[in-house]
Amino acid sequence: MYCHYCDREAAYAAEKDGVRVGLCDEHFRERLEALADSDGLAALRERLDVDRTD
Repeated sequence: MYCHYCDREAAYAAEKDGVRVGLCDEHFRERLEALADSDGLAALRERLDVDRTD
């Protein structure tokens, strides 16, 4: 599988509703940084209950 954004080999893949998308290391980091800078990460943490200790 190749990166969705370039022609490098995908290091990570995400799947939703049967659709798989690959990302190379560089683009994975870029997308993760963009997510960290947005309100999306806080919403995801709340949804996953990341801070739960039980």
